[in-house]
Amino acid sequence: MKFVKGIGIFLIYPLLMVTVGFFAGMKAVQFFYPGDSGPELEMEREESAAWTDYLESRMEESPDGQESGAVDPAPQESLEALSAGETLSADTEYVLEETDRIRHTVVETTWRLPAKYVGMNREQFLEAMDVYGKYPPLSELERGFVGLEVLSFSRQKVVVQMNYEYLLPSEGFYLAVQDNQVVVYLEDQTTVYIDTGILLEQLPEKVQQEIIGMMWVENQEELYDFLETYSS
Repeated sequence: MKFVKGIGIFLIYPLLMVTVGFFAGMKAVQFFYPGDSGPELEMEREESAAWTDYLESRMEESPDGQESGAVDPAPQESLEALSAGETLSADTEYVLEETDRIRHTVVETTWRLPAKYVGMNREQFLEAMDVYGKYPPLSELERGFVGLEVLSFSRQKVVVQMNYEYLLPSEGFYLAVQDNQVVVYLEDQTTVYIDTGILLEQLPEKVQQEIIGMMWVENQEELYDFLETYSS
């Protein structure tokens, strides 16, 4: 009996070691090559093949000659569209090009952006410039301002062209009426020096009558006193 038991133990022990070795080998394969055994390996192979077929089909040329798997380039946006979302900041350069239309000269200066324009987008800035062009300050009118144009707009820099018709000083001036508004003529009585924007009906009646009859102003000091008195 002891001999039989010895034989049984002798046979069982190798079988046990083979079984342990087999499972250890399977675990090692799963550890170093996960999914490379049994049904899981076959499933992954099938999925990989299906994915490869999908990618190849996506890269095939479409009927119009373009690759269906390629990303269509986005349409090129205009500069206006790109700048529409930009807003001005305190660091934005404010460039003024002062153009003399009579002498055809240009003087360019760079300033800090006025605080009232900070935070504006393109549309808001253009609207502000349009209002400025229609209702310029008296100081600009005195310089011969006739209009402006926004040449460029970006967060980094805006360029505004200010147009002037600089006139040589005159010894005297005439105040007259044009479209129910007061205008200032030079001594020749035909060259407009300043379009004041002052309505005739806003002036005292006596002054109205004098202006209707071409009111004479002897010098610039007297002219500026009149403008400061009656400009709103």
